[in-house]
Amino acid sequence: MSFFSRFLKKNQPQPRPLFYDIVCPYCFSKFDPSEVLFRAMHSREDDEDYALGEDDELNKYRERFGLDSVDDLEAIIRPSDIPEEHHHYTDHVLTGLTDRYGVLTRRRLCPHCHNELPVTAGKVPSNIISIIGASQVGKSVYMTSLIHTLQHTTAGHFEAACMPLNAEISRKFRSLYEDPLFERGDLLSSTQKEKMQEPFIFQFVFKNEDKPPLTLVFFDVAGEGMVDQDYLGLHGQHIKNSAGILFMVDPLQIRSIREKIRINIGDRPGEWVSQYDEPRDVVLTLFGDFIAYQEKSKTDIPTAVVLAKSDMLHSLKDEDGDYIKANSNVFNNYVHRGTLNLDEVGNIDGEISRFIGKVDRPFKDTMDVYFSNTAYFAVSALGSNPVDQKIEGVVSPIRVDEPFLWLLHKLKFIEGSD
Repeated sequence: MSFFSRFLKKNQPQPRPLFYDIVCPYCFSKFDPSEVLFRAMHSREDDEDYALGEDDELNKYRERFGLDSVDDLEAIIRPSDIPEEHHHYTDHVLTGLTDRYGVLTRRRLCPHCHNELPVTAGKVPSNIISIIGASQVGKSVYMTSLIHTLQHTTAGHFEAACMPLNAEISRKFRSLYEDPLFERGDLLSSTQKEKMQEPFIFQFVFKNEDKPPLTLVFFDVAGEGMVDQDYLGLHGQHIKNSAGILFMVDPLQIRSIREKIRINIGDRPGEWVSQYDEPRDVVLTLFGDFIAYQEKSKTDIPTAVVLAKSDMLHSLKDEDGDYIKANSNVFNNYVHRGTLNLDEVGNIDGEISRFIGKVDRPFKDTMDVYFSNTAYFAVSALGSNPVDQKIEGVVSPIRVDEPFLWLLHKLKFIEGSD
């Protein structure tokens, strides 16, 4: 083979597949686009196949999250029951059926949980990013700050838009998360283990139509569930079928520095210290749930290890940098525009990686063993430490979008620059 032929072959673009596997953003099951079901667009009293009724699979899903069951829904239509000439395809993906009464439906459903799928499902890769972490690490607060930042600033810097999947998610996010935090300065209450939360689903959509949208799923698993094998079994699908993971760690989880962090948490610190699961416990649970079954017992899912509440680290900074340098960029916000500044990310990754290795070597070693594609970050969802569950002043997030942008870069959505 000549030099020139090798050069030409190397630069040939990868052929685009005709369609992509779908990962349901609700139950995270993975399936072929041909397996979807459809919801009829009408009902008929004279035909029991098209009569209103209960959907057992959907209600089973809703019961898991404490949601009311739905009694009267239009019928499920299976593509196998409709002649092929009445199947409608878009970009080689089955997206519609014309039923026996000549009525077209494009309401595609997950074959497992019967929730309605995004219109892009199957036509673009199902790139889902999920947020995980143990109890009380601030996943809800970080999710709120991240989505708020993506919607109001970051998306504009990358010629994109960050949008909720539907109007119901939009209303819920504003009323339960965004308004309390950014309008009223109230901290969000911890998710209780017995109160499983339905996923919040947002899409990061680029104005460049050649780039597929990316789905950001915040599956608010209660922290206790992340170290409970049975509980995690209900939600492990969303982790192993994710394209990227935001793995949150709280400085107060790290035993060696808990007492060194000067923060007002009450007269008897022992009361709150015992409430924190250690980061390694979460990794070990993930290992038993799905990593052990991966090639070489490792996962190559890009994983951003996010040290939350970085404003707490002020009490650890010193000139010698035994923990955190006094002039560390960790405490300064940075705005990435158009590309990811790899030097900036590399500096933060190096500093936080060394910090984690110093204060929690067992966790760092466990991450190195089980995760092959990681980077370390530090963020502050609020910009300052709250007092008595209230935020003093304006919420000023620091570097909250940086781990997300690193995942975008790893998944080849955005370019990197020095």
